[in-house]
Amino acid sequence: MLLLHGYGSHEKDLLSLAEHLPQEGITYAGMRAPQPVGTQFSADATGTHIPDEAIGYQWYPLDQQLNADVRTIEQASDYVLEWVEQHESHYASVALVGFSQGMAVATSMVRHRPGKFAALVGLSGYAVESDSPYFKDDELKATELPVFFGRDQEDPIIPQPFVDYTYEWIRAYTDGIKVLYAGAGHGVSALEIRHVGEFIDVKVLGNAPRIRAEKVTDAADNAGVPEQESAD
Repeated sequence: MLLLHGYGSHEKDLLSLAEHLPQEGITYAGMRAPQPVGTQFSADATGTHIPDEAIGYQWYPLDQQLNADVRTIEQASDYVLEWVEQHESHYASVALVGFSQGMAVATSMVRHRPGKFAALVGLSGYAVESDSPYFKDDELKATELPVFFGRDQEDPIIPQPFVDYTYEWIRAYTDGIKVLYAGAGHGVSALEIRHVGEFIDVKVLGNAPRIRAEKVTDAADNAGVPEQESAD
């Protein structure tokens, strides 16, 4: 299970959640984003990795509205895919967890390489809206990829158009569920971690299901989804 952190963070951040997730039959790995936070976009860049030490890191440059050049997102996705391909032979399957900007990278990876990943967990993030041929959504649809998307409806960071597109993408191209967590803000709640653990237990490890969450049925209808759902 590869964990991709958010903008300005580091590889140990999401790993702190791993102790609350299933432990038997699974390995968790955290990967550091390739650029020091604040690195600006350069049209001349040929790669994504900038090997400088920093307090926090980014997967790709963002402006103040969280917009990015799609080429930098594709480069970040390829950067992680290369790492996965170097290590995946040691494991039966690979699944992804992405928080915030890390979710944008994780969704880009599964869209570029349909069928490669067992499942995707997205937390307080988004999928990138683009008509780039890099994103093979029609091929992805055929794989019925299990996706869990958790967020707070009042998340102050991710723009609503990004969220709306993400709902639409999950509904159209994946076997996805979304759950809203009141009070989580741009973060992860204890109940959300519990639900993520149960999703992993079922969709990655193949154990009997316990979680009950609604499929994404309407990208524009947030009110139709409970803010919290019991996993009992």
